[in-house]
This record gives sequence, C-alpha cells and structure tokens, in this order.
Amino acid sequence: MRECKGALAAAIATIDAAAMLDETCTWAAINTGTGNLAGLARQAQALADAFAALPGEIALVDPAPVTAIDPSGQDTVLDHGRHLVLKVRPDAGRRMLLAGHMDTVYPADHPFQATRWRDERTLNGPGVADMKGGLSVLLHALLAFERTTDAVRIGYDVLINADEETGSLSSAGLIAELAQGKCAALVYEPSARPDGTLAHRRGGSGNYSVVVAGRSAHAGRNPQDGRNAVVAAADLALRLKALDDDSLRVNPAKIEGGSGNNVVPDHAVLRFNIRPADDPAARRFPAAFRTLVEEVERTHDVTCRVHGGVSRPPKPVDARAQALFNLVRECGQALGQPIGWQPSGGVCDGNNIAACGVPVVDTMGVRGGAIHSTDEYLLTDSLAERAALSAAVLHRLAGGDLP
Repeated sequence: MRECKGALAAAIATIDAAAMLDETCTWAAINTGTGNLAGLARQAQALADAFAALPGEIALVDPAPVTAIDPSGQDTVLDHGRHLVLKVRPDAGRRMLLAGHMDTVYPADHPFQATRWRDERTLNGPGVADMKGGLSVLLHALLAFERTTDAVRIGYDVLINADEETGSLSSAGLIAELAQGKCAALVYEPSARPDGTLAHRRGGSGNYSVVVAGRSAHAGRNPQDGRNAVVAAADLALRLKALDDDSLRVNPAKIEGGSGNNVVPDHAVLRFNIRPADDPAARRFPAAFRTLVEEVERTHDVTCRVHGGVSRPPKPVDARAQALFNLVRECGQALGQPIGWQPSGGVCDGNNIAACGVPVVDTMGVRGGAIHSTDEYLLTDSLAERAALSAAVLHRLAGGDLP
C-alpha cells in the first residue's frame, strides 16, 4: 500500500483529538438507555448538529413498530427513539454504508451516569467505548476524508440507530434498505480487544418468548384437573437446552407465570436466546423447535404461542469481506497501527448488513473494554488513531481499491 501522504496525510493531520475527547464526554453525559426516549431525542439532535458539518441531508426517521410479550403473555408495544440518517452524494456510482448506534445499555435510573479518569489515558464512563467514542471516530473520519480531492468520487449513507443494544428490531428494515447497492460498510463498534483487534466472523442471535396456556385448578382438592403451564415451560426449557452442540447454543433465560402456591398455574412465559454459529445451524433450528413445542403440547395438554426469532443472522466472512479486512490492515500498516482480527461470539448491526450481501468490518470504533458494565472504559489515544484509520480506508475505497 502507498504511504499515507499528500492530501490524505494533510487531511489526517487536521483530526483534533482534544475536540473528539470533549465531544465524547459531552455525549456520554446524555443518558441514552434504549428505553429513555427523552435522552435519545437529545442525543439525536446533538448528533444531527454535529454531522451537519458534512455535506448531504440529515433526517430523523421514525422507528418501525415493535411488539413484545409481557409477563402475563400479552402482546405489548415497545417504544423506540428515532434513527438518524445522513445521505451524502446519493447519485454517486460507488456508495458505502457507515453505521453506529446512539443507545446504551444503561437506563435513566442506572447508577452509572458519569465519566471519570482512571489514569491519564483511560476514561471510564457510560457508553464511552460502546459507542459514544465510536460516533466521534465516525464523524471525524468523515470530516478528514471530505478534505481530500478523492472524496467526491464516492457517496455514503450514515445510519445511527437508537435500538442496537436491544437487537435493532425497530431499525432492521432501515438497515436493509440502506445496505442495498453498497460496495462496502463500516460499523463503529469498539474493537474486539483493547489492542485494536477487529471482530471477524460472527455467529448469530435470536430471542424468543413462548407463551404457555394451561388450566388452573386447586393444588390440593383437584390438581388432576389442572394443566401446569410452569411445568410445561420448564420441560420445554430442558428440551431446548438438549439441542446444544458446537454449532448452536441455547440459553433458557427466564420463566414467568403462576400465582399462589395453592393454584395449578394456567399460564407461563419462557424466554430464551439462541446463538447459531453459522447459517446451516440457523436454518436447522426452526424445525427442531417446532417439534419440541408439539411434543410439550401433547405431553402436558397445553397450548404454546411463539414470539420472536433470529434478529441477527450469522456473519460469515467471504472473499469480498476478507478483501475489506485486508484493506483495513494495509491502511493500518501505513499508519503504524498493527491490525489483526479474531472470531467473535457477540453480534451487532454488522450481522444484519452482511446478511444483505455487503462486505463489512464492524469494529472500526475506539479501543477500550469492559463494555456493558460499570467498568466500561475508553483508551483516549485511540480516538484520533481510529479516525485516521477510517479516513485512510475511505480514501482507498474512493480510489476503487476494493473490487
């Protein structure tokens, strides 16, 4: 790869690390738990103001309707925040998708709400790595890239959704729409390891709720007339767990239902997650699951209603995706940033984008760690470092380096 010099080097030199740190701290101070609609609205406006420095048009897109099962087994509507979309040069013949999320896992009443310094380069705080820092990397990479003469050769869409942490259910359709026709995609999740290692191949993820309807009866006088929904749900959980193998992990997570100890429970809700390692495992599961449900219904004389499914398809890495990984590594070498990768058991919007046939690298954000915990931290020197990496990748893609 040619060295980062000329217009690209000059553009990278304009990246302002201090401004990025201030921006990250400001955004981290806004609580954006996925259910905090007021906080998400504040964050969306702050992002719209910041990304307005780029050419193109910004829109805040309403979330698609999403339902869930409440503890009583009834459908309930879930509210979500609006998603930010920026479109730059939509008529360009070669276009990319750049994605991130504004929500975090910390609700408004969570005690973890403020940033603090661990040492001179390590910042602890809610969302500093996942992904308020990543959003700053995305913005400043684009600001630097737009200073190069090659920028006009490529267009891009930026998507910053408000529900990634709960599976992107209200933005899945938008992700699929924006992925169409793109030559490549970058997602700004934090690196897989603090040294900057990228997540490579990913498994998938699906969340399910099973509503079990039985029949109530007195636990002492006539238990034989009851149909115990909790027992049926427990039986189904054990049968599901028995499906575990190297290509599929099943995690029965919760059973809700019942009332008094002297009542045979007539309803229960079983909630579980699956992690298929690859597409064949994801395709096998539905038929096996249906068989288990039918067996439980016959054995316990209950009825079952299923809600949910696989929301994150497995993300294999094909030849086109590998070419993008190789390009990122070459850009890192030119910048003095060693780049490696490893498989990941986690999932993100990169899974959804890859399912649309678009090559994607989905850990282009900051270096840090301990995400989803009160120990979450950002290595602050990675802000400008990773912005430079993305600017270099965009520069190469604008030159047509990825087939």
